[in-house]
Amino acid sequence: MSGIPEAVESARKYGIKIIPGVEISTIFSPRGDSEVEEPVHILAYYSSIGPSRFEELDKFLSNIRDGRFLRAQNIVLKLNKLKLPLKWEHVCRIAGKGVAPGRLHVARAMLEAGYVENLRQAFARYLFDGGPAYSTGSEPLAEEAIKMISHTGGVAVLAHPWALKNPVPIVRRLKEAGLHGMEVYKSDGRLAAYSDLADAYGLLKIGGSDYHGRGGHNESELGSVNLPVIVLHDFLKVARPIWCNAIREILECYAEEPSDSNLATITRFGRTWSFKGGSPFSCGQDLIDHCLPLWLSSQEMENAEFEAIKLKLSNVSVSQGGIQVLIETK
Repeated sequence: MSGIPEAVESARKYGIKIIPGVEISTIFSPRGDSEVEEPVHILAYYSSIGPSRFEELDKFLSNIRDGRFLRAQNIVLKLNKLKLPLKWEHVCRIAGKGVAPGRLHVARAMLEAGYVENLRQAFARYLFDGGPAYSTGSEPLAEEAIKMISHTGGVAVLAHPWALKNPVPIVRRLKEAGLHGMEVYKSDGRLAAYSDLADAYGLLKIGGSDYHGRGGHNESELGSVNLPVIVLHDFLKVARPIWCNAIREILECYAEEPSDSNLATITRFGRTWSFKGGSPFSCGQDLIDHCLPLWLSSQEMENAEFEAIKLKLSNVSVSQGGIQVLIETK
């Protein structure tokens, strides 16, 4: 989720509201003969303040990232055995410093090396699920990812279920684990079969372009999915109480222990303001009074628990020298 602050800053220039989120690659493990093991992608949507228990989520995602490094190395080895002498250093350079390479980075390295004519060809010939250069990583079980998302104050959504071989048992199991919704809208409209499946299990219906920059005719353009207003309304009706509770939990942690690390958790996904010699906010309550209207509705702010937190923060100073406070401004 390291790119979210940059995305928030860029979106602000165009009046776009960003919902922090992450797509988690997982594995669905079968229990019976009617089920098959499949890769499943779970979307996590968080409030403007981000996940509660951020360190737990970050460790969970770090384990996946470590597995992505091993997976990418295995893909390169398989390509080498297929007489495509792709260099690991080339893939890492494209991914960027500290970034765990994915299949897209490998595909771009293949394109630059002249082994394929375009990114689509790299996936169609070598990198597709089960392809000759495909390799699995250390993906967690889908149920584990959903429980982690719920544990950290997020909304869990099944991504592109039409890519699954056997979606019904997967949706049933994931609903039991706490799944909130599933994608049923894509660039060519609502898919009736998946809309009916969402209705059958009482899941939210949302959608997305699944844009990853792969190129080719099979990938939808960024922002190409038009969602009905009622879909967003229903999503926020479920999400807002979850996010509100997560925000309360994060603020309570800061009120109980007003450390720099807890302050950073509050302001993780906003604009960076660097204050030399002190913050313009005389106390924690001033900071929260500034931020709460950006995070909560008027009705949500009237909650007695938030008033109690603000009272605690009235005695907390945030005027520490050199502190960086990340504030999202309108």
